[in-house]
Parts: sequence; C-alpha cells; structure tokens
Amino acid sequence: MKKILMFAAMALVSVAAFAQPKFAHVNFTELYQLMPEADQARATMTASSNEAQETFQTMVDEYQTKLTQYQQKASTWTQTIRESKEKELADMEQRISEFQQSISQELNEQQNALMAPLVQKAQEVVSDLAKAGGYIYVFESSQMLYIDPAQSTDLTPAARKALNIPEGRTLETLQAELQAAAQAQ
Repeated sequence: MKKILMFAAMALVSVAAFAQPKFAHVNFTELYQLMPEADQARATMTASSNEAQETFQTMVDEYQTKLTQYQQKASTWTQTIRESKEKELADMEQRISEFQQSISQELNEQQNALMAPLVQKAQEVVSDLAKAGGYIYVFESSQMLYIDPAQSTDLTPAARKALNIPEGRTLETLQAELQAAAQAQ
C-alpha cells in the first residue's frame, strides 16, 4: 500500500513538474478606449470641458472689459474710485485663477468617475476569459517589451468581442475620429 501511495505521489510530482503554466496577454488600453461606452464618456467630458471653457472665457472677457475701462478712465477718477476699481480687478483675477484650478480638478475627477466603470468592466471580461482559459497570468501587452506569441495567448480579440467593440475599430481610427470632431468644432 505504501509503495502504491509513493508511486502515486511521484507520478503527481512529475506531472506537476512537466505541466506548463499558461500565459496570456491583452492590450488593455485598446479595450477600454474602444468600448462603445467610452464614446459616451468622451462626449460627456467634451460637453463639460466646453462649458468650463465658455465660463472661463466669459470671466476673462468681463475682466478685459473692466481693465480697458480702468485704463481709459483711471486718470479722470478720484483716488477712492481708482482704488475700488483696482480692488475689483484684483478680485476678478483671483476668481479667474481659483476657477481654473477648481475646474481642472473637477474635470479630472469627472473623467476618473466616468472611466472607472469602463476599466472595471474590461478587467472583469479579461479575468473571466483568463479563468475560463486556465491562464495563470495575463500581461498588459502595450507595456511589454517582448511577447512570444507561441507561449502567450492574445486575449484581446476575445475581449473585444465580449465588450462589443466593432471589428474594424482601432486606436488609430479612434484618434482620427477625435481629430475630425475637434476640427469640426
């Protein structure tokens, strides 16, 4: 009985020693950037950014108008009026500066909030594919210097299909779409 158990244990050890771990890779950036939901997130971000830019421009235009008025009329105003207008201009400069800082932070937070679910969804799809395929590691291919395609499976096509990314859509076509949209504005 001991010999049988010893033989079985040795057989298991030798099978385990010869079992090759399975590796896979995926272009994760491509996945979450090309997801259809990413288009909506980008549209929301563009609208928010445009709104912020309009508000900023309105503030700057108002400041410029008051500055021009100050420069034209300062010599005719009394000391008290000049000081009041200078304080008003300084306050406007401060508000513009504060607006720039806060809107930049808000837009970054909004982008993170919009992209987080997309990244999570893509991660879940890749994890499900890896588990189903029995892979022990999945590497981000866009950050790897070298990947041997004979020893690593590319999960990107299967993940693209699971995430409903159109077949011909690439990061290059997305870049062209974004540039065309920017030029149209």
